[in-house]
Amino acid sequence: MKKLLLSVVLFSGTYLNAQDLHFSQTAQTPLLINPAAAGVYDGWERVIINHRNQWLGAGTQFMTTSVAADANFGKTRMNDKAHVGLGVMFYNDIGGDSRFGSQTGSLTLSGILPMGGSGHTLSAGIQGGFGSRKADFSNLTFTSQWNGTQYDQTIASGEANSANSFRYADASAGLYYVYDGGQSTFSRNNDFKFQFGVAGYHLNKPQLKYATVVGDRLMRKFVIHTGVTADLPMRDMSIDGSIVQVIQGPHLESIFGMMLRYRFQDGTKITGYSQDAYFGFGTYFRLNDAIVPSILVDWKGFKFGVSYDITVSTMRRAYGGGSLEFSLSYTNLNHALFKTRGRF
Repeated sequence: MKKLLLSVVLFSGTYLNAQDLHFSQTAQTPLLINPAAAGVYDGWERVIINHRNQWLGAGTQFMTTSVAADANFGKTRMNDKAHVGLGVMFYNDIGGDSRFGSQTGSLTLSGILPMGGSGHTLSAGIQGGFGSRKADFSNLTFTSQWNGTQYDQTIASGEANSANSFRYADASAGLYYVYDGGQSTFSRNNDFKFQFGVAGYHLNKPQLKYATVVGDRLMRKFVIHTGVTADLPMRDMSIDGSIVQVIQGPHLESIFGMMLRYRFQDGTKITGYSQDAYFGFGTYFRLNDAIVPSILVDWKGFKFGVSYDITVSTMRRAYGGGSLEFSLSYTNLNHALFKTRGRF
């Protein structure tokens, strides 16, 4: 029964609310947070894989996988000239016994403008792509199919037994500002980075052509995000805090928290031939929903993150478990694959 109720509630919610998927490790999903983040990072090329198992151990599965890659073109080693960022992203979101699925592919283009070589960078990005949705009702059971002893799928449910598969075009855009104090100093334990961005997704409000729902559209989503990374003086440690506010129609999602990072390997600040390596741990909070303990390892361009959502909302009455999430990214910090870098 719990499996049936859980599947029906979440499946129905997807139809009525038309909300987006989400990941708790927002720092590891830059193109899902802001199109203007494409190409804005230390390094030259970047690949990120994310996987989330929603409500781990429930009778039915809700899983989301995202693969993204972005690169910057025309960037100098001193990052003092305007350049562009280009990114691609694909995600697959499958949930419930109906295998209700949402698949999307997108292309992102950003214009990146370093301001005066002082660590300030401003970028603007646009994102366009196509999405699709589909479902299979053959595995669902309904209360009308209860024969007094068990559910019998040979009994007519009286419900629609299929859903339209459809595709839609999608358009998004954003602005992103970064201040990186580490670009203006060679001193150790004195790095400071500040980030702030705003973005709008589904700006064209794509129409969702379900079989039994007419005129439903994917609501516009607006994201405001900020983050601070700062070294602790005289220590091999730093703090990394962030806040992400998502507004989609009447729905609000607030994610905030902090991670403490320990540097177990020092990089070279002048030549850049070796990079700092970190181990981080901390906790994030999704307001009125979940507590998210997280760990992150950052080593030689690789970042591996693990987090677990502990549900604290009223949803806990339906299922007491949580959600497990993994992320893995690689950033090319040494050699540009698709271009020749200038000396200055």
